[in-house]
Amino acid sequence: MKKIAIALGATLALVTAANAADLPRRQPVPAYPAAQAPIGKMPIGKSPIGKAPIGKAPGPVAARY
Repeated sequence: MKKIAIALGATLALVTAANAADLPRRQPVPAYPAAQAPIGKMPIGKSPIGKAPIGKAPGPVAARY
């Protein structure tokens, strides 16, 4: 009987701790900089991603000895 009571108490403590961990908490307000964020100023098309010629193999690689 004593083992059952200890196991039941441990299980109840585990379930209580798991339930408390799932409770929602208020998150702090994020600290934004004093200046307004630049909206619409993303440098779209300025990066080299996607600028390679599509469908063309790169030039030959010449070994230099």
